[in-house]
Amino acid sequence: MSEWSDIIFTDTIRAVQEKYGTRDFCARLETSDRTPDLNENLVAFVESRDSIYFATSTATGRPYIQHRGGEPGFIRVLDSRTLAFAEYPGNKQFITSGNLAENPHAFIFLMDYPGRQRLKLWGHAEIVDDPDFTISVGDEIPGRHQAERALKFHIDAWDLNCPKYITPRYTEADIAKATEAMRNRIAELEAEVLRLQE
Repeated sequence: MSEWSDIIFTDTIRAVQEKYGTRDFCARLETSDRTPDLNENLVAFVESRDSIYFATSTATGRPYIQHRGGEPGFIRVLDSRTLAFAEYPGNKQFITSGNLAENPHAFIFLMDYPGRQRLKLWGHAEIVDDPDFTISVGDEIPGRHQAERALKFHIDAWDLNCPKYITPRYTEADIAKATEAMRNRIAELEAEVLRLQE
């Protein structure tokens, strides 16, 4: 077994896999020599996301999940095992910050809806109150306040999932790109109609 599989598959999870008949399949997954490092393709995947889900929990294990978003690249890949992103003013509840103060374990879930792919990252995180570091990972976003702090995420394990049950969804930019030729052709035809009417 490998270090990453011990993080993803606890003894209890392995027992449940045994109960439902998937233990042999999962045991074969555990033989892969995978490190926590993101390879070039995974780095590109992370940097192209404009949205993530970030999970923490209290010291007693009560979970909490928060959405984070921005322009593609808002998540900075500092190295193959470390990510960071700026924290902007929000609802002032500081649940994520409070959870991390007592339990550093965290989880990031990244979705590519058009490509029907998902990446799961197990790790531990910390709030960074260093203004210089915050500036280095944050962008000035029009209509948004300046970043207040940053969050640094250290990757312990990752896993890619199959596309099953992912319904494709497209951003406004995706749709604009896909329909550009059609919109140009419509504009040409409308101009031709006007010319013929004259």
